[in-house]
This record gives sequence, structure tokens and C-alpha cells, in this order.
Amino acid sequence: MKLHNLTPAAGSTHSRRRIGRGPGSGLGGTSTRGHKGAKARSGYKRKIGFEGGQMPLQRRVPKSGFKNINHKEYFAVNLSTLQKLAETRELTKIGIQELVNAGLTNGKELVKVLGNGELTVKIDVEAHAFSKKAEEAIKAIGGNATII
Repeated sequence: MKLHNLTPAAGSTHSRRRIGRGPGSGLGGTSTRGHKGAKARSGYKRKIGFEGGQMPLQRRVPKSGFKNINHKEYFAVNLSTLQKLAETRELTKIGIQELVNAGLTNGKELVKVLGNGELTVKIDVEAHAFSKKAEEAIKAIGGNATII
């Protein structure tokens, strides 16, 4: 057996259909495109959402709500998380860099401290925002809540 003797298995290959090569081919005339309409024309490309002239779904369905351009998305950090972080790493001051080092945030996100959990260690916290409960809990223990 040599490479030039190799052939595909019988029935595994088919000759391609040569469309639009006259009536003798059986594929002339409309060339498998049917009669008239946009799909029969040259240069036709299906537009996304086009429904043949019928009012498209995205225009039929009523719109609702709005997107507030002033909305800020915060990454939430609870007091219980700060408590664990302060105990395990023996920190007295926790800022954005300490949260990045702990793998909690990437440093690009805005951080908001929430009042879930208890705080027993006096720590100074720097964040972009604080909930009232969190700020009260930090100050009650003798720490500082600084907004960046």
C-alpha cells in the first residue's frame, strides 16, 4: 500500500452541487432559491430581528423602566469579614489595599462596608461608603470609619 493508492471509502464523498449552470443540471432556473422575495435576490443578508416586514418583536413589546446613569455599584464587605481579616492578619487599619491583599476585591471596585456581623477588635476602616449600622458599630468599639 502506498499513499497514491489510497482512496476514500465508497459512498463517503459526494460531488458538490453546481447551482445555476443551466436547465440540464436540474439546478438551473431559480437555482434552489425559490421565486421572488428578498431571499431570492443577490446580496441578501438576513438582518438580525427582521421578521419579513412584520413589526419586529423588540418594537412590539412595550418598554419599561430606565437605567440611572448616576447609579454606583458597590462591592459589599460585612463587619464579620473585617473581624476575621483583623484577627487572622493582626491588622489595626483596614483599607482597600488590605482587602486586595486578602483577595476580596481587585482594587478597581468601589467598596461599601455593611453592618452584618459583630466587631470586637478596634480597627480603623477606609472605604468608599458605609452603612449607618456599620459606621455606628465601628465607632462604638473605638475605631474610625473614613470615607475615601
